[in-house]
Order: sequence, then C-alpha cells, then structure tokens
Amino acid sequence: MARLDLEALHREMTAWRRDLHAHPEFGFEEKRTAAFVAQKLREFGLEVAEGVGGTGVVGTLTRGSGNRAIALRADMDALRIAEQGTQAWRSQTPGTMHACGHDGHTSMLLGAAKLLAGEGGFDGTVRFVFQPAEEWGRGALAMLDDGLLERFPFEEIFGLHNMPGLPVGHFETRSGPVMSAEDNFEIVLKGLGGHAARPHAGQETLVAACALIVNLQTIVSRRLSPADIGVVSVTELVTDGTRNALPGLARILGDCRSFRPEVSAAIEKEMRRIAEGTAQAYNVAAEVTYTREFVPLINDAALVAEALAAARTVLADDAVGIAADDAVRIAAEPMTASEDFARFLTHVPGCFVFMGNGGTAPLHNPAYDFNDEALLHGARFHAAVVRRRLAVAA
Repeated sequence: MARLDLEALHREMTAWRRDLHAHPEFGFEEKRTAAFVAQKLREFGLEVAEGVGGTGVVGTLTRGSGNRAIALRADMDALRIAEQGTQAWRSQTPGTMHACGHDGHTSMLLGAAKLLAGEGGFDGTVRFVFQPAEEWGRGALAMLDDGLLERFPFEEIFGLHNMPGLPVGHFETRSGPVMSAEDNFEIVLKGLGGHAARPHAGQETLVAACALIVNLQTIVSRRLSPADIGVVSVTELVTDGTRNALPGLARILGDCRSFRPEVSAAIEKEMRRIAEGTAQAYNVAAEVTYTREFVPLINDAALVAEALAAARTVLADDAVGIAADDAVRIAAEPMTASEDFARFLTHVPGCFVFMGNGGTAPLHNPAYDFNDEALLHGARFHAAVVRRRLAVAA
C-alpha cells in the first residue's frame, strides 16, 4: 500500500489543531468546528453526515469487502474557562478555551482518517465519530438518540484522551472500570430568616447547612463498604443571608462519584436520609434533587488487549523511536473523573485509552495546551487499531 509522508501529516495536523484551539466552541455550539471536520473528511474522500445529535459529525470509510464495522471517536467541545496562554494560537473567544485537549483529539482523528483513506490496509468499514458536548455529559446520548447506531452501525468503539504527566508517546489503559460515574446533587434547606441579633426568633438555615455538610461525609466513611470506591464532595453553599441577617434559605450543591450503580443508589438513599434527619433536628425543611450525569466507563478486556497491542505496533516502528515495553502499560487503578464515552459502551463493547501529553499544565487549567508532539502518535494509534480489528486476510 502507498505510504503517506508522516512528517507532512504531522505538520498538517499541527496546523489544524492550532486553528481549532484558536476558535473554541462550547457544547452543542461547535458549528465552526463541525464544518471544519466535515470539510476535511470530504477532502479525504469519506462519506460525511452532519448534524448528528445536534452538531456531531460522522465520517464513513470502507475498504475491501469485509462486512464488519468499528468506530473511532473524538470529542470537539471546549470549556468555559478564560485562557491564560500567550501562544500565537491562543483562544480568540473570550471566556472559552480548549482546556481538555479536544482540539488535539479532533485533529488526531482527522489525521487517522487521512492516513487510512490514503493508505488503506484494512478490510471493512470505519466510522469516525466526532462528538459534541462531552464536557457536560450530553453529547454521546444526543448522538445515540439521533439514531447513531441505527444509521451508522458498528460493532465496537475506541476512544483516546491525552494525559498530562504521562510522557509523549506513552499509552495506558486497563480492563474493567476505568472512569467513574458522576452524580450531581442539590439540597435546599428552607426555614425562617431573621435578624442576626435574634436567632431564637426564627429558623435560620446556615447552622443546619453546616451540620448537614459534615454529616454527608459519613456516607462514604460509615455507610459504604470499604471495598467500594465512592466520593461525596460538597462544592457550594449558597444562602440568602447577609452580614446582619440570618438566612432562611440555604442551597448545598455537590458531586458524587462511583463505579457501580448499586453504590450510586446507596449514596442517594443515605443522602436523602441524612438530609431529612438533619433538617428535622434543626426544625427546617429539606428538599433533595439527585441526578445522574455520567455513567461509569467500563473497558472490554479483549479490546483492551487489542488496543495495547496496537499501541505497541505503533511504537515498534523505527520512525517513532520509543521502546514499546516501557511506553505501553496497564493502568494501576481506575480514576474518579468521568467521561461521556462511557455512554457508547453501554451499547457496544469498546476501549478508552490514555495517551501521554508530556509535562503540560493539568487538564481544565487555564494555562493548559495540547502538546503537538503527541499528534502523530495518536493518529497512528487509531490507524493501527483499525488495521488490527479489520485485518486484511492473508
């Protein structure tokens, strides 16, 4: 098969990535990004569908006569964070930036599409899924609700995410639980506010809220099995009080993480019980709203083995110059961050892999920037997965 000039492809991906970084768009607002992606895919000769799940794009590439189809996925959305970077390609949209590297993810998948369209080397169909609104856990579901699997069927799906702190060219993942579910909660306490000098004359809610925040910490430490992973974090306390007025309303907001539905259900049950009991003790009323935003990401064991083998294939290439044995590894433990890719895995098996971004600022940090030296590794990893899973018969 014909070989593309990888150095030229790397330069091209770098230009794409920097353009996308300069023009970030929030979830379901990725119109410019989606148009950019669709244009490039058509230039490469793919069939393209736009507007899938709002602003999602799906490209289809078929080679040979094989009847199997797999999917590769990248996310396109940015975050509501004001960038602090000084690079020439810094965000031109005030208050919005690519602080999680989705500009890089999109560019790597475009690079893989160009690589596979130009070189082939597989037998079957590849769906290139460019997803909107990953950051707030709605984009995958929107695409699925818009008939993604019915309109563009595939048997398995692979995703990739950059990881600051992991050296460039390194890959890691694990079988089973990889990333947690995320639940959100809001507890509203209602009483009767009043003058700060006369607390006995009302039913103020601030002391009750403080007590409730402390009591919530016993859910993980005393109500969950030590064998289960769970996190309950209160992130906001908002009242209608002021310097000399006690509040009659308090809102407690927060975030919970877990890896099993049973643990999520137990956290909600205990939270409602504790909120009701604490409110009763302080003579106020409590209302609990509990929502499930992200499901846990569970990797398929067989496809993890395939993904790691693909990564070793990439790194074994002399052009890369990294020892595969050192750079491809099993992650020691799952992480309690969440990822919308998990929604796809509730329908088809798949694997989500982390790829090194080197010594950059952390994800979701205003000084973060995707490391362009990682682009070619990611594109070639995607292509290697396709060539393993849709191998041409000998």
